[in-house]
Amino acid sequence: MSNKHKKDKESVKKEKGGRNGKDGPEGGDEANKSAGGSPGGSSPPPPPTLINKIKYQPGGPVIKKDKRQSSSRFNISKNRELQKLQLLTEAQQGNEREELFVQKLRQCCVLFDFEADPLSDLKWKEVKRGALHEMVEYVTKNRFVITEPIYPEAVNMFAVNLFRTLPPSSNPNGAEFDPEEDEPTLEAAWPHLQLVYEFFLRLLESQDFQPNIAKRYIDHKFVLQLLELFDSEDPRERDFLKTTLHRIYGKFLGLRAYIRKQINNVFYRFIYETEHHNGIAELLEILGSIINGFALPLKEEHKVFLLKVLLPLHKAKSLSVYHPQLAYCVVQFLEKDASLTEPVIRNLLKFWPKTHSPKEVMFLNELEEILDVIEPAEFQKVMDPLFRQLAKCVSSPHFQVAERALYYWNNEYIMSLISDNYSVILPIMYPALYRNSRNHWNKTIHGLIYNALKLFMEMNQKVFDECTQLYYQDRQKERKVLKDRNEAWVRVEALAMRHPGYSSVNIDTNYPYTLPPDDEADADQTPLVFEKPKPKLSEVPKTTTGKNKTLLRRKSELPQDSYTMRALSDHKRADEYLVTPPDPNNC
Repeated sequence: MSNKHKKDKESVKKEKGGRNGKDGPEGGDEANKSAGGSPGGSSPPPPPTLINKIKYQPGGPVIKKDKRQSSSRFNISKNRELQKLQLLTEAQQGNEREELFVQKLRQCCVLFDFEADPLSDLKWKEVKRGALHEMVEYVTKNRFVITEPIYPEAVNMFAVNLFRTLPPSSNPNGAEFDPEEDEPTLEAAWPHLQLVYEFFLRLLESQDFQPNIAKRYIDHKFVLQLLELFDSEDPRERDFLKTTLHRIYGKFLGLRAYIRKQINNVFYRFIYETEHHNGIAELLEILGSIINGFALPLKEEHKVFLLKVLLPLHKAKSLSVYHPQLAYCVVQFLEKDASLTEPVIRNLLKFWPKTHSPKEVMFLNELEEILDVIEPAEFQKVMDPLFRQLAKCVSSPHFQVAERALYYWNNEYIMSLISDNYSVILPIMYPALYRNSRNHWNKTIHGLIYNALKLFMEMNQKVFDECTQLYYQDRQKERKVLKDRNEAWVRVEALAMRHPGYSSVNIDTNYPYTLPPDDEADADQTPLVFEKPKPKLSEVPKTTTGKNKTLLRRKSELPQDSYTMRALSDHKRADEYLVTPPDPNNC
């Protein structure tokens, strides 16, 4: 590398700035330029066969293609020439081995470039990787090696390597991420980061680890920076972060309330501000384990967390990414305290999706998990609104929603709850079941509805017959309402015919409207809404006021734009450039 290139690279680093290895927002443009092969970077110029690089042409426009970010912003160390140190197992016991351990930890604080020039410093990168791997094995297999001087060095090495500015999101609009379809953005520096995570985890899990000493260095600031990394797009890193934060929560009792509070803040920001965060599922997984260990009776803080944080998480459009973990947390709360069942179900019904069928299926899945653990007394409090929503789902034109709702009748515990409250639930469900048994377009739904009706009939034949008769009476009332409305329109038309201007208005001649036939198949159709047709604007008669003054409907005039008028006047037709004169016969 020439001296000019070194100076250019150092000037770029000075402009970036940052704290704890983080770059400022203005550092992103420089990284993109170096990644794209711009002049002045440390990387060699790209070969001419690569057409996806940015090409700069003097005097012409710069075509800049979208590039998927795949690396975080690191402050690359200036002195990266590492020397391979003696193996820890070869050093003598006592102070010599401890000093060597500290030297290796400091050596691993050197940061390398994996994005702009991944092939640079390969020899020294391998020295660092070997040192990390050796320390992982050393901490795992040996006892009494984690002495007091090791704690600050180990925590500092972890912070220098991992606390960084994450790359811009490849999905900034917060659209739903599909793990089966979309490829995640992987961290380019992962060969080193993985070993750093593994070393720190082995350190936390070691029998020699002393939280009383480590709490001087693993504090509130450390936890806050650790939580910021959960927005990483690399699923491998989020998995390590999940395990690391869970171990810290278990080891440091004084940090537990602070960790829960900061996780709440992440959720609040996600729900009410950004609706985009990559680590919601992992944080919920940690909370699921934490909720499982809550002592009874539950604190008011925990109940507020359920009602104000977990339930509003159902509103986000990316619910499918973290819904299994969210449903598990909600069910854990209900198993702890059954009195929370009613507010939970009522909030779920409040957030029930209206136009998103896959999300509606997720709600039905979660609702069945809740019903599996519900107490009979709590079920009676919510069964009316609950089964009214299920009746809407059974009537859904989306067959997966209707099918998932009808699967409730295959659940033995839910059927026992229905049997105990038969006289309340059947009148709510019967109209939807009967109507869709004839009118639903999907044959599979017909079979499931017949199965549900058969189960209802076997529970109590008498109540079932009463519901059938009540349904017929309601349908007759609906038909009577339609008939009365039709007759009212006939009377209105008769009065209108007496008006002198009636003949000049185009009135629909299909009055009176015909009622549907009396047979049950057509009577079960959704009632029509009858409206009197409005005359066209062009057919509205002229209204005269006075003897000679006539009011006419005029079109609205658009305001004139001086710029547009001047452009039209300056426009010249292209007739003078046409070679063939126009044919007068075709004009």
